[in-house]
Amino acid sequence: MGDRIVVMGGGVIGLSCALELRRRGHEVTLLEIVDCGGQASGAAAGMLAPYSENVEGPDAFFKLCLGSLNLYPAWKDEVRTLSGQTFEYTESGSLYAAYHDADRLSLEGRLLWQRAFGSTGRILEGEELFRAEPLLSRDVKAALYTPEESHVYAPDYVRALEKACELTGVAIFERLEALTVEEWEHSVVVRAKDGRRFEGDRLLVCSGAWAKELEETFGIRIPIYPIRGQICAYGQEAGEVRHMVFTSQGYLVAKANGTLVCGASEDVAGFDTSVTERGIDRLRHWNRQAFLGLADLTPFHRWAGLRPSTQDGYPLLGQLSESKRVMLAAGHYRNGILLSPVTAKLAADAIEGAELPEWMSAFDPERFSL
Repeated sequence: MGDRIVVMGGGVIGLSCALELRRRGHEVTLLEIVDCGGQASGAAAGMLAPYSENVEGPDAFFKLCLGSLNLYPAWKDEVRTLSGQTFEYTESGSLYAAYHDADRLSLEGRLLWQRAFGSTGRILEGEELFRAEPLLSRDVKAALYTPEESHVYAPDYVRALEKACELTGVAIFERLEALTVEEWEHSVVVRAKDGRRFEGDRLLVCSGAWAKELEETFGIRIPIYPIRGQICAYGQEAGEVRHMVFTSQGYLVAKANGTLVCGASEDVAGFDTSVTERGIDRLRHWNRQAFLGLADLTPFHRWAGLRPSTQDGYPLLGQLSESKRVMLAAGHYRNGILLSPVTAKLAADAIEGAELPEWMSAFDPERFSL
């Protein structure tokens, strides 16, 4: 007989955790103050790129990201099967572009340690590079090619997760406006703004930047803040881009629907999701340095999402020391889509008392309270 688990937050992390827990036989109730996938999740570019987005070395966060990438092939098949819905999953590989000789040297150093963690990447330059990505600017001197990296179309992926949750028996309650944790030490009681009470044996907090509102409730610091990420997209006139392309300024990724997504311009704007000319202009300035053909094109779509960021860039992932009934899985910043399967697995493992990786201590949800 499984536990009764209340999941707060219906983004990609909350939905993934709810699905995994339900698959393992637990009774799961998911609570969302607006609509599932309506914040950072639905606005994401959907890149599964731990090698390109972790450039410093194989720290605990890289290991978390790589573990999730390795789970994705089986995970996406399971989500598709359970939901009866498909979503784009493209094994495009990636190119990380360098414009100067010094940058090329840093690519060589990165490749050296990444090969020890499963990368079959190599450095492309000259004609080989431009055969691989013909429209790339000739100002690019070299690029680190990583074939293992891929991407999903985030809106469809999130919808499939929600449908899989519904069909497997997760009780989903949306548009609750506000939630209050009334009891968490001896049992779990969460009250919605309209007075409805949701009870359970355990509480899993996946509410992103809104998790900070629970600091006083749990008596710990939860320094998660919303970072606005602005993104734009070009139409088919942008031409064919075959790989995810990264530079030190951002990324470009082509989707199966013919759009080329460019991101991301980031700033601190509270919970404001409006799009600014300044933010989009920054994207347009650097992306034409990567693909000269974009210089005369105007993005047909612009949007923004809120990314839940912690002070050290690591998510809060683990149980509270004062009550094993409560677990946090929040603060995934720009990697929520990538980290969804591994977070679901680790959250379920922790709740069931399974042995966790040694490096999990880096994500201790109480580390800012010590």
